[in-house]
Amino acid sequence: MTSIKAELVTIAVAGNPNAGKTTVFNTLAGARQKVANYPGVTVERKEAILRLPDGTQARLIDLPGCYSLTARSPEEQIAHDVLFGRIPDCPTP
Repeated sequence: MTSIKAELVTIAVAGNPNAGKTTVFNTLAGARQKVANYPGVTVERKEAILRLPDGTQARLIDLPGCYSLTARSPEEQIAHDVLFGRIPDCPTP
């Protein structure tokens, strides 16, 4: 019998706009979030729960693209706030 760990790790998919973050998220989570060949498609965070090969559950977060850790747009602010643990209902990755 395989034991299942109770902890929930948080993994953020972060990077530049139009770099393939949502494609990675969709592949790992079995999701169908919209993707396009131009920046600005993801404008809010998306989450999915998945099970890693060792049985650990993980919260996978798809973040809007950002060029730096200094937010200059509302989308970058969302990514910044998630990465720095400033959203109450979202654990820090």
